[in-house]
Amino acid sequence: MRIVFMGTPEIATGCLQKLIDEKHEIIGVVTQPDKPQNRGKKLGMPPVKELAIKYDLAVYQPQKAREEGFVQTLRELNPDVIVVVAFGQILPKSILDIPKYGCINVHVSLLPKYRGAAPINWVIINGEEKTGVTTMYMDEGLDTGDIILTEEFGLDDSITAGELHDKMMVSGAQTLKETLDLIEKGCAPRTIQNHEEHTYAPMMNKSLGNIDWNKDAKDIHNLVRGVNPWPSAYTTYNDATMKVWKTKVLDESSEKTPGTILKVDKDGIRVSTNNKVILIEEIQMPGKKRVQVSEYIKGNSIEPNTVLG
Repeated sequence: MRIVFMGTPEIATGCLQKLIDEKHEIIGVVTQPDKPQNRGKKLGMPPVKELAIKYDLAVYQPQKAREEGFVQTLRELNPDVIVVVAFGQILPKSILDIPKYGCINVHVSLLPKYRGAAPINWVIINGEEKTGVTTMYMDEGLDTGDIILTEEFGLDDSITAGELHDKMMVSGAQTLKETLDLIEKGCAPRTIQNHEEHTYAPMMNKSLGNIDWNKDAKDIHNLVRGVNPWPSAYTTYNDATMKVWKTKVLDESSEKTPGTILKVDKDGIRVSTNNKVILIEEIQMPGKKRVQVSEYIKGNSIEPNTVLG
């Protein structure tokens, strides 16, 4: 099949690499325009573009995919299928109607749960015990199309968003391969989503990482995992921002004000919450590297009875 691939961030590169490895005919790669990156504001290429260039694939970077000029370009490419993975724009009907076998999306949740931009983060923040990958036929809604395949797997209570991201890259690519095989054979299933069961996973922002110590320890632990590596969890210690990278819920409680540092030792920082005590094992102070608390306290002090936040 003649395939146009549309994607932008790193998570989409796993699927593009799989298409390349499977020797599919990739007639074009569409990604977002280059953007200024880091402090120097030098233009940087999206990860999908970098991979496409490596394999000498034709790259298209429209400001808006719905522009008639770009839509016409897609018509002229005449793809059998368009594969979309975290492209970053909602596609209009004028594009959805172009390919013979439709536009196929790889979404990193078990639809209809966690439609939207950040399902990987929110399944962890919300303490879900399972998640997975869904492939679907795209329609004009936000992740509302008919489901083709799903791949489900369990989540333990220590996995971070970064680790789940990497797992999704592998699972998503394999599920896409199986989906395209079924489409080529003409036997791909099609299941209408139960829209009454849908949930939403909105975009992340830095303020989401601000720890509320009045919450239960489990909720705080899930937040720390769900915003790692970005936007990262944080609190305030003596007017300085302390990033919190790793925690553990302990089977003990305290009557002290939530956020109170109870004890500091080589195991970490014990902090009171709304119910149980949470152990902070890894932190990052301003201008410093991310380190284990056991390493940090060798040359710095963290005082018990200080209230965080």
